Amino acid sequence: MSARHAATPAILIALVTTIGYAQAPAGQEKPQAVVMKGKAPVSDTVLRVKLPRAQEAALSNGLKVLVLEDHRAPQVTLQLIVRGAGGYYDPADHLGLAQFAAANLREGTATRSSADIAEQLERLSGTLTVTASMTGEDATISASALTENVDAVLDLMTDVLLNPQFADAELQRYKAQTRAQLLQQRANPGFLAQERFSAAIAGSHPDGRMAPAVDALDKTTREALVAFHRDRYIPDHGVIALAGDISVAEAVKKLEPRLAAWKKRGTPEPRVADPGAVTKPGISLVARPNSVQTTLIVGTQAIRRTDPDFYALTVMNKVIGGGPTGRLFRHLREEKGYTYGAGSNVDAPRWAGTWLASTSVRNEVTEPALMDLLDEIRQLREVRVPAKEFADAKRSLVAAFALTLESPQTLLQNSITRWRYGLPADYWDRYADQIMAVTDADAQAMAKKYLDPSRLQIVAVGNEEAVARTLRKVGAVDVYDADGKKVRVY
Repeated sequence: MSARHAATPAILIALVTTIGYAQAPAGQEKPQAVVMKGKAPVSDTVLRVKLPRAQEAALSNGLKVLVLEDHRAPQVTLQLIVRGAGGYYDPADHLGLAQFAAANLREGTATRSSADIAEQLERLSGTLTVTASMTGEDATISASALTENVDAVLDLMTDVLLNPQFADAELQRYKAQTRAQLLQQRANPGFLAQERFSAAIAGSHPDGRMAPAVDALDKTTREALVAFHRDRYIPDHGVIALAGDISVAEAVKKLEPRLAAWKKRGTPEPRVADPGAVTKPGISLVARPNSVQTTLIVGTQAIRRTDPDFYALTVMNKVIGGGPTGRLFRHLREEKGYTYGAGSNVDAPRWAGTWLASTSVRNEVTEPALMDLLDEIRQLREVRVPAKEFADAKRSLVAAFALTLESPQTLLQNSITRWRYGLPADYWDRYADQIMAVTDADAQAMAKKYLDPSRLQIVAVGNEEAVARTLRKVGAVDVYDADGKKVRVY
């Protein structure tokens, strides 16, 4: 699951800044290319591992329990994932309700005020957060505690989960803070670019949403939050995952009495569906008067997480835009000096997700930057990746994976991913093998299949006068204002 599917309104502004990168002001010295002074030896041997797997159990209410036992540090982290309580399932007339409910869940219970919860967590050196995104399926309660304080933090978590008060005073405070954030983010070009791209790819599907509207926030009442919590926060299809200084037997012993009142409802598993297929190209410009830079996204509809193409598409993405070794970074930043950064990513949830490339450039280099980006896509489709470049990309993916294996939290997250998508028990054991098995022909096939110009969507955010002429050279342009309203067509 991507960050966008797990973001909350409070961090949206920080999140979208990763879409567009800062770039050098006009006249600033061109960035210098990275020079490798020395290289560590790299083995061609495929990483072969048998990873520790989370032990599994179930509570009497049907909630699945995953525990990755690790006694190296006296700490426990946990995630309680409530499937069906995310923004994907928002009422059609109240988009954003899942986010609002999650954000207010921790703001007081029947016996604890918001201040009481914060003070107790500080005293315990613990954490407790509740999140839900506009597009995701789940709400997530995350917590951490020292071993000696696990019981106290679990008491807090259970109280927040089962007994939220949704007090009017706290709701009004939340509305005032969030209203300002929702208005502020509309001045952020990265947010505007991602919002327009999501709408172009997914339309009215939940994956086409980026953030709640202010009027949805204003209409939110305590009664609406109570109803959403009652109907959606149920244990039937959820999981609680723990990592650290705790065994599965200890976890069940602690959780069973605390969650006994959280009754199973017998509801069917929440369903998802793909967005409508993207069948034609599109060019969108979000006009930002007086902007001195242009934020660009080029992308298209892609795959589900369980699609057989996942590994090959992952490798293809690494070649073109996966970090500082990707072609987009090397070309647009190192060779041309258009930007401080450029990259791409694959977002593959349980429905057909997206592939996108993004960067931000000065107005005066918008045209060459966009044309070069499109040409990198063309080359990936038409020319096989040279053997050394391709091997390096795969080894880099495997090395990055290997580096994560020392973290119990990451290993636990891998177990959650396997649960979420119904992946095989040995999925992560075989991950490196699957990556290394991808061929250059496979990667080229992915580029031909998914990066088809007849389906590519181009989104630019910037000064209309400076950018529209460039976009018009590629095709017809739909122009939007910062509120998402289409204002004209070129």
